[in-house]
Order: sequence, then C-alpha cells, then structure tokens
Amino acid sequence: PDSGKNRTITPPPHIPPTMQPNPADEQPSYSQSINELENIVRLMQSDKCDIDSLADYTRRATELLHMCRQRLTATEEQLRATLASLQQQ
Repeated sequence: PDSGKNRTITPPPHIPPTMQPNPADEQPSYSQSINELENIVRLMQSDKCDIDSLADYTRRATELLHMCRQRLTATEEQLRATLASLQQQ
C-alpha cells in the first residue's frame, strides 16, 4: 500500500506561484515562509478564495507553520546554548 509520503503533490493551477512546490525540494527561509503564510491568509480572507482550494491552502499553511515552529525551536536552543556557554566563562 502506498503511504503517500514520497508522492509529489501537484497543486491545481489556481494555487498562487508562492505555493508551488520548490523544484529543488529546499525549505524556504523563515522570512519566505512567513510571507507565504501572510499571502495565504490574505487569499483565504478575500473573495477570490475558491472553496475547492481551501483544503490545499490549509494544508500548505500547516506545513509552513510547522517549518516556522521548528526553526524557532532550533534558534531558541542555539541561543540558550550560546548564553549558557557565556555564563560558564
């Protein structure tokens, strides 16, 4: 049975370019993720939000939020380690 984990999802043509998959499979930067999230929210709040695309927008927003949360957690851990090393000196 196919778990779907390795499958590439091709978004419908009405998905904005910022929501298209990155061909190099590179994660966007934190700033790029935040910008894309803001664009998705604006689109979802506008009259242009197609109900058929709502699940795609929500899925992408969830992915971006997860990436941002991971980056924030990693940054917090790095800062704590740096500050702890300064206190030991």
